[in-house]
Amino acid sequence: MSMNYTELTTNIQDITENTFTADQLAMFVKLAEQQIYNSVQLPALRRRQNGVVTQDNEYLTLPTDYLHNHSLSVTVNGVTRFLVYKDMGFVREAYPDRTATGVPQYYAQYDENTLVMGPTPDTNYNAQLDYGYYPESIVTAGTTWLGNEFDSALLNASLLEAARFMKSEPDTIANYEKMFVMSLGLLKNLGDGKLRQDTYRAGQYRSPVS
Repeated sequence: MSMNYTELTTNIQDITENTFTADQLAMFVKLAEQQIYNSVQLPALRRRQNGVVTQDNEYLTLPTDYLHNHSLSVTVNGVTRFLVYKDMGFVREAYPDRTATGVPQYYAQYDENTLVMGPTPDTNYNAQLDYGYYPESIVTAGTTWLGNEFDSALLNASLLEAARFMKSEPDTIANYEKMFVMSLGLLKNLGDGKLRQDTYRAGQYRSPVS
């Protein structure tokens, strides 16, 4: 089963037995997407950017749609080397002389637009950044991975937002919330469980599945 945006908004209004404006429906759905995307890790939320880290520049400018990091690697003599993610204090403590250069070993979040590496690159290296981002909303795209593959989570989360907007009875809100939690649990079993059973780094979150 899948659901496009038109079908989703029709179901929201049919189930709640209410009519909403286009802006209100868009708000419900976007809030639902944000809730889901921040609750579970999915391949649809992952993007890759290939570029270059430059000699004598310890900073790497992030893509405009960057939310969080997955990994950063550089290619040295044809071999891919993954940098280890640390906090800013570690990088500054480990490499206090920012003019000292070498093959980058660590990286940290410097600010919302920039990563910092240590040591400072001693030459240009091809780099690959894997990061998390918000995919285009079903509101504007019409169809998305979430609507196609796990529409129950999207619908239940949207219904919950609509019920809150309507100031529905507490038992009604509680029922929508229960349904959302159930569908989100199934989605987490997929995204944080089945799709991550062979994750190389144990530090990346994953939940056990049977």
